[in-house]
Amino acid sequence: MDDRSKPVPIGSMVPLTGPSAADGAEFRNGMILACEELNARGGLFGRPFQPIFADTCRQTAKEVVTAARWLIEKHQVHAIINGYNIGAQNSEYEPIADAGIIYVHANTLLQHHDTVMSDPQRYFGCFMADPAEYWYGPGFIKFLSWLRDTGQWIPKSDRIAIISGSTPYSIVIANAMANSAASFGWKVCFGPKIVQTPTSQWRDVIEEVRASDPAVLANTHFYAGDLAYFQRQFVENPIDCLVYLQYGAVHRTFTDIAQEASVGVIVSSIVGLLRDEMGKRFEERYTARFGSGSTASIGCQSYSNMHHYAVAAAMAGGSGAPGNFEQNRKVAFALRGMIYRTVHGTIRYHPDWQAVVPYPVVTRDPSLGMPHIFYQIQDLKERLSMIAPEPYNTERFVYPPWMSKGTPRRL
Repeated sequence: MDDRSKPVPIGSMVPLTGPSAADGAEFRNGMILACEELNARGGLFGRPFQPIFADTCRQTAKEVVTAARWLIEKHQVHAIINGYNIGAQNSEYEPIADAGIIYVHANTLLQHHDTVMSDPQRYFGCFMADPAEYWYGPGFIKFLSWLRDTGQWIPKSDRIAIISGSTPYSIVIANAMANSAASFGWKVCFGPKIVQTPTSQWRDVIEEVRASDPAVLANTHFYAGDLAYFQRQFVENPIDCLVYLQYGAVHRTFTDIAQEASVGVIVSSIVGLLRDEMGKRFEERYTARFGSGSTASIGCQSYSNMHHYAVAAAMAGGSGAPGNFEQNRKVAFALRGMIYRTVHGTIRYHPDWQAVVPYPVVTRDPSLGMPHIFYQIQDLKERLSMIAPEPYNTERFVYPPWMSKGTPRRL
């Protein structure tokens, strides 16, 4: 086969089995759809993209590193592109850096910043296509302040209670919330309290929170099922406060378990499918390809990452196999320098972090950052209401059924 028509192998490390298999299936779908679309347009200078998948199962360091080595050594992939793998803590960067290929992921990990900046030459090809988990913290505090300042919500006090799961991801977010609160006029009255997770038992910590009488209760644990039991136990004897639950509450699993108790909950994602013309058209294509049970809002991550990589490789004059450091540095240069508008907002890599810049907490220009999207569950029969940030929001905040709308207390 002539090299000019030989497929370009692209690796993808996805959890097709294990606790994150539902997301892994969507990450796989996103890669398949992106490659099909790109190949229909001629691929990379006539060479079709060939996705090759490796199952990362529980996403441990051993499993993810093994997957990376298998893709590089057996299949000679020119890049590894996927959604997230939580648990590897950047261990997979080492075989990828040794091979000198491009790696684009959505691990949502502040450690990525530290690794890349510790040796930019070695980790030139490692890109995180979403903001780090850290930005959930100040992003949430900024959202609360916007909700207050626009008059959509009148807080009864300036008090915030924070519960954290026991994973580093949850703890980083909880601490970032606490450290950002004062600069926006909020006071942490409880926590961050670390609860050993996974767990379905939340009544004791809810009672501890009750004694602090917060205006806001945030739980930064992210397993959908655990959060559903938290919310069910919360509404048994609710506290008069807003409830924010970390990422897992966007999943259908959460509402399937929590049912009516979920109505009113606020949840956010720093990567989310927008509901503008681009987002709607993508969702239609995705659903037509993979069925009504598929979740375009998850699959859009790997989809966008693959499209972005393809454009960068074309700008660089081609892709590079393992060992072709010179060509892959050209691809990396194109990725760093390109502002790319996707179906979930703008991918713009910070020149030092090689991670996406978030909007609005870092940049106030929506064309220069990926939106940190806030949703509210308002109707179980409808999809989540997108209530922030402007200009992407399509609905407005409504008071949860367990909350009063009384006159705020004097701060």
